[in-house]
Amino acid sequence: MTKYRASALTTKYWRPSENFFGIITGTLEGKIKDGDFIIISEKAISTALNNIVDEARKTPGISAKIISKLWMPFMWGYFLGQICHFGQRLQRRLREYPFDSGSRHKQVTLEYAGLLQTLMFGSEGGIDGSNLPYSFVCLPLENAPIIAEQIRQHIVRHLNRHICVLITDTDRTYSFGNFHFAPRPKPLKGIYGSTSIIGYIFGRTFKLRKRPTPLAVAGCELDTEEALHLANIADKARGPGSGATVWDMAARFKVEVTGVSWEMLTRIKHKPIVIIRKPEKLPK
Repeated sequence: MTKYRASALTTKYWRPSENFFGIITGTLEGKIKDGDFIIISEKAISTALNNIVDEARKTPGISAKIISKLWMPFMWGYFLGQICHFGQRLQRRLREYPFDSGSRHKQVTLEYAGLLQTLMFGSEGGIDGSNLPYSFVCLPLENAPIIAEQIRQHIVRHLNRHICVLITDTDRTYSFGNFHFAPRPKPLKGIYGSTSIIGYIFGRTFKLRKRPTPLAVAGCELDTEEALHLANIADKARGPGSGATVWDMAARFKVEVTGVSWEMLTRIKHKPIVIIRKPEKLPK
């Protein structure tokens, strides 16, 4: 496997309707060269595209309430949490799963991801509330390959650099030998995307190798293993951001889960862009 070096670049927090194309080229100007890999966070792009939902506006149905009241605290808080090797803190949080906000969240995931994804404990169907304020959650990109190509063309046009763009998600892809599967829809070609919780439970239970999920590549051809390798390098370079889960994010700011504001999020470092290249000095 080729060895690389990575540099995670700090930018402003990408709010809805943000001109992320301009932010990307402005951040990369003078720091990239031909042949670099530019890894960009799906969540940052999706937020900037206003691909978010306010769960506070949702009225949960009976299915969402049952899942929130019974399935989450009992199945995930005790049985599934243990066989999936969750830490004690996460299991305790799941046992105390909030009924009101949890029911609204599960209503959103039922509508956008379906029942089998809603039975997940988090990031159902690629839906994620971390790094977002209040009751907002981010939906997965429907057209990641198109957006990756648009970003590549924008960089070529404005910076005259021929690079490779990858869009990645922190949701994990599990590998069993040369077979790769992700418990979210529409990963990169070569990764089996699932609409069920079964793959997630299998991967966690048997402690399969797990790495962030590449969703799209533009400007070069990569085999699946190399794309996963690059996604993993970028994830380590970025760090945890505001927190790995919505609970971690809220704990960081010492507020309730729905108490994080836009202003709080702007106060922390955001690194949605990572430059990766073969070993040599990289820009800071």
